[in-house]
Amino acid sequence: MKVENLQCAEARLGQNNCLQLEEDAGCGMMYELRTIHIGDLGRVLTGKTPPSVRPELFGDDHPFLTPTDIDGASRYIEPERFLSPEGRNYQQRLMLPGRSVCVVCIGATIGKVCMTGRPSFTNQQINSVVVNEQEHDPFFVYHLMTTLRDELKANAGGSATPIINKTAFSEIKVRVPPLPVQRRIAGILSTYDELIENSQRRIKILEEMARSVYREWFVHFRFPGHENVSLVSSSLGAIPQGWEAGRLDDVLVLQRGFDLPKAKRMEGTVPIYAATGVTGFHCEAKVKAPCVVTGRSGTIGDVIYVQEDFWPLNTSLWAKGFPKSEPLYAYYVLSSVGLKQFNSGAAVPTLNRNDLHGLDVLIPPCVLQKRFQKIAGAMLLQTRNLELQIQNLRRTRDLLLPRLLSGQVNPKEN
Repeated sequence: MKVENLQCAEARLGQNNCLQLEEDAGCGMMYELRTIHIGDLGRVLTGKTPPSVRPELFGDDHPFLTPTDIDGASRYIEPERFLSPEGRNYQQRLMLPGRSVCVVCIGATIGKVCMTGRPSFTNQQINSVVVNEQEHDPFFVYHLMTTLRDELKANAGGSATPIINKTAFSEIKVRVPPLPVQRRIAGILSTYDELIENSQRRIKILEEMARSVYREWFVHFRFPGHENVSLVSSSLGAIPQGWEAGRLDDVLVLQRGFDLPKAKRMEGTVPIYAATGVTGFHCEAKVKAPCVVTGRSGTIGDVIYVQEDFWPLNTSLWAKGFPKSEPLYAYYVLSSVGLKQFNSGAAVPTLNRNDLHGLDVLIPPCVLQKRFQKIAGAMLLQTRNLELQIQNLRRTRDLLLPRLLSGQVNPKEN
């Protein structure tokens, strides 16, 4: 989105977040809602996974979406896998044009939704609507689909794994306003989406900037003043003079998190961190920020830099001390270890902190680490502020969404 358009969108959102809305003051609905089926919104397609015995069908050209790619919060996603031109030809009849709406229709994540930004493909666990744009707005349909998760689950068959097939999916009833109203609703909600996506892009840029500084200074040894520092031999190879080879527990000491059953959680704003990140909130913090968290059990490999006081659950490991490092340097060191290789669990992935503490690591001078903490820390503080802005935008949009779709709030014409 162009900068001037974003500025315009931000200005419009500043007007009490109303974006030319009228509240229905009990006078009845301001426009007619028709009841139709999902299948009436356009052409419904169920995806398919190309045969694994034909690796030439996969490549770098055409997005291939699966349920694990869809986070349920982002309108557009970048999948892990892509199809080759040969794969496109093989799956030609299942190709989704841009602005198609994809819905996960199997498993615990049933109901997650995304849109295609360009011609794409999906596996068989996703039903997609190629919207008939003569009668319906694709962005309206996208937001409409995000409200159907409970209904999709209710209509899903299968005892062990819930699944909703193409026929059942197509027959689910939805209520839609006339096309001009759909477009106005889509325009309002898309303004929020575009601001969210712009903030997400800025977050990625800032994170990459901080990561680049780390690599330049502590991997390639091109830190400020490096021209005047000679390299010396060490157990880790040639390192700058004044640096030392140490152990991981010289950089950070990991500790198992604390039990907090759901029944004992109290309403509050303190984030609760599990192996996968924030899983809820509580009224009490156990650990002061900044800190570093990673998974101990269930999910391992992800490393998180935490910038507010928090409660780490017992499925996580948290840094209870940084003996010879700054928190951000410790974060990037732990991120570079490749924690998944230390999995010690048979059925459940498990990380033993004692397997990590003795790893050889590089310890730069304290002064240089503090300088890095100040520079990179300012960048990551900006990312945190942007994350909070995104949370507020999503909260406002999600409160507005059902009222717009039900006709309680009427979008005014320009």
